[in-house]
Amino acid sequence: MLLSLPLIFGVLAGLLEVRGQSVIVPGAQWTDTSGNSLQAHGAGIIKVGSTFYWLGEDKSHNSALFKAVSCYTSTDLVTWSRQNDALSPIANTMISTSNVVERPKVIFNSKNNEYVMWFHSDSSNYGAAEVGVATAKTPCGPYTYKASWKPLGADSRDEGLFQDDNGNAYLLYASDNNQNFKITQLDADYYNVTTTVSQLDGATLEAPGIAKRNGVYWLFASHTSGWAPNPNKAFQATSLSGPWSSQADIAPESVRTYYSQNAYDLPLGSNAIYMGDRWRSDLLGSSTYIWYPLDFSSGTPTLVAADVWSVNLAAGTWSVASGTAYEAENGVRNGSSTILTDSSFSGGSAVGYLGNGGSVSITVQGKGTAQWVSLYFANGDSAWRNTTVSLNGGSPVWIDQPSTGGGHVILSVPVKLSLNSGSNTITFGAGQTNYAADLDRIIVY
Repeated sequence: MLLSLPLIFGVLAGLLEVRGQSVIVPGAQWTDTSGNSLQAHGAGIIKVGSTFYWLGEDKSHNSALFKAVSCYTSTDLVTWSRQNDALSPIANTMISTSNVVERPKVIFNSKNNEYVMWFHSDSSNYGAAEVGVATAKTPCGPYTYKASWKPLGADSRDEGLFQDDNGNAYLLYASDNNQNFKITQLDADYYNVTTTVSQLDGATLEAPGIAKRNGVYWLFASHTSGWAPNPNKAFQATSLSGPWSSQADIAPESVRTYYSQNAYDLPLGSNAIYMGDRWRSDLLGSSTYIWYPLDFSSGTPTLVAADVWSVNLAAGTWSVASGTAYEAENGVRNGSSTILTDSSFSGGSAVGYLGNGGSVSITVQGKGTAQWVSLYFANGDSAWRNTTVSLNGGSPVWIDQPSTGGGHVILSVPVKLSLNSGSNTITFGAGQTNYAADLDRIIVY
């Protein structure tokens, strides 16, 4: 499906990075302060003092099986340092390297002065459908594994945690073969569940998170489609016991939450930050992170699909970077490339038949520094595509292009290029034998 994968990801590791930046770039390959790929999928975030702790799944082995629950620290949500692994495999238990540990979430229990981690605990074929619990005295641990089991005797697959203002804590989980969704209160130690406070029958929800705003509980979740994305939804209630509203979209349905799945919803002032995963099922370690502002100002939370944005933690606000757009159809086409017309394209046109002999070159203005360039594309295949990107006649690099779900749905992917001051030429699709996605436009930031 892709050409020269080791080369692709070796190049991307150098070009697509957030390390040392003051901005968040959804879909880029993020690296930590050591320059290594940031491996913390299915994120759980906890803030202690001024430090954020990001715990997640290490998928660097490109497998769904358990390698580690990683732990990273940051004071700005942008620069992340890897600490010791929070949870490591233990042979002959439900957290061995032959098992599945997903979606780790941590909350602090003031009664016992300890951090409690809950996670989806499963067998390699996802037949066990359990939760697991581990505890530690510090946010990164290492955590001591306690046990795995079915809460109240029923299945638990994708799960999350929510800690209310009064300290009560709740397990959010897909149950009953993913058909029903449950919210169950934890005991005073946060070691077990006690009673089910809410059940959404037939909801087929997973990847849950809750954010509370002005006394209203907002439940965010995807539906069930395996590793493939779907339109994530929001539900609201004034009590965790419900009744819960009907589902509402947080993004246009056609973009399938911008090819992502909810992992965690971090409060930010009167709004929040949506933290999702763009899963790459055939190369799980290369899955990227899609973080967007979650805007509550209209009364219904909506994702702000910003290519490049920054956050002001003190003020509880965000700002979206502005860029200069260049339409692909205004570029110089070569080979078999052709102009496509459809109302979904910016300006009504795009360039298709890129790759396999077709390319397009776009002249842009640069600032004489490294800049982010967002490629707006349509890929109607069920599989991912990719495109070469060559700057000023230099060696091409490869950029992955996920499926956009059919038709002329548009998504964006970022690449970081060192642009000269003044005029630059960026060529797309040259030197590749496979077809790239259709290119609508680019935006230079």
